[in-house]
Amino acid sequence: MAYTTIDKPTDYFNTKIYTGNNSTQSITGVGFQPDLNWTKGRNVGTFHMLTDAVRGATKVLQSNTTTAEQTFASGLTSFNSDGFTAGNSDDINGNYNYASWNWKAGTTSGITQGGASITPSSYSINATAGFSIIKWQGTNTNATIPHGLGATPKMIIIRRLESTSDWVVYHSSVGNTSRLVLNSTGASSANSTFFNNTSPTSTTFSVGSDGGSNGSTDNYIAYCFAEKQGYSKFGSYVGNGNADGTFVYTGFKPAFVIQKRTDGTGNWHMFDNKRDVDNVVEKRLWSNLGSAEPSSLATLDFLSNGFKWRDNTSGWNGSGTSNIYMAFAENPFVGSNFVPNNAR
Repeated sequence: MAYTTIDKPTDYFNTKIYTGNNSTQSITGVGFQPDLNWTKGRNVGTFHMLTDAVRGATKVLQSNTTTAEQTFASGLTSFNSDGFTAGNSDDINGNYNYASWNWKAGTTSGITQGGASITPSSYSINATAGFSIIKWQGTNTNATIPHGLGATPKMIIIRRLESTSDWVVYHSSVGNTSRLVLNSTGASSANSTFFNNTSPTSTTFSVGSDGGSNGSTDNYIAYCFAEKQGYSKFGSYVGNGNADGTFVYTGFKPAFVIQKRTDGTGNWHMFDNKRDVDNVVEKRLWSNLGSAEPSSLATLDFLSNGFKWRDNTSGWNGSGTSNIYMAFAENPFVGSNFVPNNAR
């Protein structure tokens, strides 16, 4: 049996680095039509801009704010076969440098309801890559929603659209009794009204009555991620408080990592292999902050089978601290032909 079914991760996830022109430009080189585009200015303070194909071009959410969905006519104006078109908003295409993270979904019909109590109003699914975008109208009561992945999601990011709201995050390493908040430094917090104390299954995920995840008649979007061997990993680790930092096994060379401390305050740190093409990986942004890349550099290595910290900063490698991460591959450690890929 093959180690992985995804020998080329860039068919499903890719980071694109580009320079804005303060006008309109087609950003190419993504390698596919992105169904979720997440863009952030690097050398300037900007909002994080999240646009997906289910809500449509120009419809923006911002991971660093609680602001409701907005229409940015000068934001991402179209999803294209090899990327996207950007307008002249400073948040996506001013005279600055940008990082853009892109995921492919694409299947928009045939979802299996799986006995769920809520029927999505629209969706886009890629079961091969373990990623789906699900939109629904809330009911303000315990409910289940189909995710279409055919595998149990390890991480789900939920956002209410019309109203001011936090970003609600389920992560399997934290569990179904607690949530994380993508726009906050806060530790995980226990509350049964977010996920109804119920873990996702291979067909559905659960929501409770909280307005952040399932308020009455509000519309919601969920980004659901199931783990795929050799391509994606959603896990946890304990920091060792040492400059010879904790090693985290993923089973692939990472292309993109988001990390968050969960037992105390800490930012959501975002790293990728396009801003740092060689080790040491130093450049970081934060999902909860609109700040530019800092001059103080983080230190970790992307290895052939995971990542390893190089310092004892409390936000990612404090002694005894609990941390979660999401990671996507540059290369699987072993492809379907069983040929190992080497560390860079």
